[in-house]
Amino acid sequence: MASGIKDKVAIIGMGCSKFGERWDVGAEELMVEAYLEALQDAGVETSQIQAAWFSTAMDEVNVGKGGTPLSVALRLPNIPVTHVENFCASGSEAFRGAVYAVAAGACDIALALGVEKLKDTGYGGLPQREQGTLNPLWNANGSAPGNFAQLASAYRAKHGVSKDDLKRAIAHVSVKSHANGTKNPKAHLRKAISEEMCLNAPMIAEPLGLFDCCGVSDGAACAIVTTPEIARSLGKKNLITVKALQLALSNGLESQHNSWDGSYFHTARIAAKRAYDEAGIKKPREEVSMMEVHDCFSITELVTMEDLFISKEGEAWKDVMDGFYDANGGVPCQIDGGLKCFGHPIGASGLRMLYEMYLQLLGRAGERQLKDPKIGLTHNLGGAPMMNVCSVAIIGALGA
Repeated sequence: MASGIKDKVAIIGMGCSKFGERWDVGAEELMVEAYLEALQDAGVETSQIQAAWFSTAMDEVNVGKGGTPLSVALRLPNIPVTHVENFCASGSEAFRGAVYAVAAGACDIALALGVEKLKDTGYGGLPQREQGTLNPLWNANGSAPGNFAQLASAYRAKHGVSKDDLKRAIAHVSVKSHANGTKNPKAHLRKAISEEMCLNAPMIAEPLGLFDCCGVSDGAACAIVTTPEIARSLGKKNLITVKALQLALSNGLESQHNSWDGSYFHTARIAAKRAYDEAGIKKPREEVSMMEVHDCFSITELVTMEDLFISKEGEAWKDVMDGFYDANGGVPCQIDGGLKCFGHPIGASGLRMLYEMYLQLLGRAGERQLKDPKIGLTHNLGGAPMMNVCSVAIIGALGA
């Protein structure tokens, strides 16, 4: 019986580019920027990397299909490079490939890198995918803000939350993340905002205003992984290991009959349960030190608190207003600013989240450093609420 990958893989190096409107560089330069930081951090040579996983989601605005763009940009030594894409969980998918390869003994040192160059499209939101047979069936031509606004309406109706209370809770999520982002030099948006600014901002899709929606940016992030034994042989002492890595995809249940009420993410709950089992976590509200979750919209973050079993169902909005997820709260969330401040270069976001957890666990997060964190969790959500993919990763110090 499979027992999972807990503590079988160590992260020995991570890197992250500056996120933002990077008109000065292309996707290749962003890849190199993140990779060089990770390589120096890992203390290895390019010749020691035996396999790589490369994530991008929007090929038409990046560097083409396949793994060759990564191999060429980094001058990798003719090793296998696999291109992966799994909606907004693409970066986490690349990490999963590298981690599983090391855990399986297929290679000693593996690389995961994600990148996206979205500002070059000249379009304010994410590029529209080509229309195929499936797309109109599940998307119904709905906008992303419109789809997630329906999540807010369903949550409010199910749990009897007043419109004003939910709007203020959503605003608090945004204010909290922007306050954290001011301390991060790699974030795209680094200005604090107030609750009044959120509540009075232009409405995008009721109840989501301008400051409740994440932006679009360019960026890249990278991880280098190996076994704990090899990490020690390289002189690494404070090992950060992967405790769990789980992925759950919709099978259509949410969109094909009414057993799902639209107020939560079915796949997130499944992935979270599997991840906690793999990591040996029994009481996540007490054992998880910090989180980076997929705040494409602030309501998504709020609902995710319940899907990850940190808040009780129907009570996340109260925890938010009580400051439980603030930087000085019980389980700080988006301590680096999240998607709200970094934007969402799709292929990079999952790895960018892991980068922050990794820095925090090593005590290297600078001005935003938390006090003695033990366990970090990341969560990605891709696709619309009614059909999606969810990834949950948990990392921490070896033995934690």
